[in-house]
Amino acid sequence: MCDLVARTGRHQQRYEAGCRLVAGCIPFRLRCSDESGDADTEKIVELLMINSTSGPGLLFPKGGWENDETVQEAAVREAIEEAGVRGDLMDFLGYYHFKSKTHQDEFSPEGLCKAAMFALFVKEELESWPEMSTRTRTWLTVPEAMDRCRHSWMRDALENGFSKWYAERTMNAGEEISEQQ
Repeated sequence: MCDLVARTGRHQQRYEAGCRLVAGCIPFRLRCSDESGDADTEKIVELLMINSTSGPGLLFPKGGWENDETVQEAAVREAIEEAGVRGDLMDFLGYYHFKSKTHQDEFSPEGLCKAAMFALFVKEELESWPEMSTRTRTWLTVPEAMDRCRHSWMRDALENGFSKWYAERTMNAGEEISEQQ
């Protein structure tokens, strides 16, 4: 049984210029390319994706940004609720616009959404989480995630947000992402 409960409803939902505001993240971890565990071994980036509850393909955790939280808190909450992971919220990757077929309402009749996406370095996978009965987690390499991503805006966030951010971070002064952060 999970002690955490997913938020539901729209009474706290944020809107801006006819768009529903959404927060999400691209959860990732680093895996050694060989089994030695040697610190000098090349690291492979793996991304955590979840199944969609409304059709085929995989997604990154995201959901409505509510009035009583910061956008960063909303992104962290969605990672816990939908994917059952905790970690360090790293950097903002950008805003991504999309049209939701399932979330049209009086404040956004056309279902327009603006998603703030972040990188999340995963440190803990929860054994139970609020949406575990409807969500499955899958760890994928970046190319695998590109192939299996359901939405083009999420592929854009992965390719032009996360992948560029990660490359710049590792190129600039060889910055390491580690468990100590």
